[in-house]
Amino acid sequence: MSKRFIIAGGGTGGHIFPALAIANALKQLDPTVEILFVGARGKMEMEKVPQAGYPIKAIDIAGFNRSSLIKNLSLPFKLVKSFFQVRGIIRAYRPDAVIGVGGYSSFPVLRYAQAKGIPTFLHESNSFAGKSNMLLGKKATRVFVASEGMEQFFPADKLTISGNPIRPGIVQAAQLSKATALRFFGLQEGRVTVLAVGGSLGARSINEALASKLDALTGAGIQLIWQTGKTDAQRWKQVADGKPGIWVGDFITQMEQAYAAADIVVSRAGAMAVAELCVVAKPVLFVPYPHAAEDHQTANARHLVAQNAALMIKDSEAQEKVVAELLALAADGNEQELLKRNIGKLGITDADQKIAQAIFKLIA
Repeated sequence: MSKRFIIAGGGTGGHIFPALAIANALKQLDPTVEILFVGARGKMEMEKVPQAGYPIKAIDIAGFNRSSLIKNLSLPFKLVKSFFQVRGIIRAYRPDAVIGVGGYSSFPVLRYAQAKGIPTFLHESNSFAGKSNMLLGKKATRVFVASEGMEQFFPADKLTISGNPIRPGIVQAAQLSKATALRFFGLQEGRVTVLAVGGSLGARSINEALASKLDALTGAGIQLIWQTGKTDAQRWKQVADGKPGIWVGDFITQMEQAYAAADIVVSRAGAMAVAELCVVAKPVLFVPYPHAAEDHQTANARHLVAQNAALMIKDSEAQEKVVAELLALAADGNEQELLKRNIGKLGITDADQKIAQAIFKLIA
């Protein structure tokens, strides 16, 4: 009889893309498996998961709102309601195992499954585990992590270092022609090309740092692929208007082309951005988002900086330092090579298969 899995979590691409990669890997190993996703109502997964061809059920759950305490008054009610919704979903679907990838919906789904003795698997993508994952990890069947040193958060005997599952197209970025990728963005060959990315909403500090010193970059002969994110997208487009050697847009649908074109990357340090940059092996300047839960982006970036595999600038210092660092790195070919070599050693391309194989083995 075919196995049934529930995959719970989402909220950001950093949770959704790994979840879909794991689902696809489970299907590759056994095409008869049935997979149901559970996500938070109104969040990104409710759109992205059906687009990928999987069914999803919504539950009413939200996280703690740090900026508006009054919005947290309804939290206990939502949590109770979500547990009733989860109970209904699990009773009706009767999964053989439940997989959590982080995000609001992960906690009630895995907590209920653990109470019912259903095998649960956890994927922690960051170098610093979130509180709900630490709680769930105590009773999980197995916890998959991206890097070493996670025994401080989870029972050591439950850990498997799998790496982070990445989008399939990213693995192919290394095989793409740089010349073709540059043409894709309307840029020239033979010039240093910087890729700036700050996630789907954008990174204000990175955007402001670039906007204030665009002339210094272009004056040094540097080209820019600038993914601004949705916030203030029009403002950044106007800043770049008429300047040569700049592609600007709020979202890049074909990131593999952007990676293939880039010589240097400036980026936030979310777990998936880090995993992808390790695979494509690009010299990177991280500007971690300082308000991420438990400041995990700074932990992610420091993990690479400690191995001489990346550079890092604090968000509060981005305005004065980002462009200066980019100019210095663009002029130093040896430093670029060193960073490229060291970050490339950390790239993992088969995390999704490792996780899927381990899950099948443990529920056989």
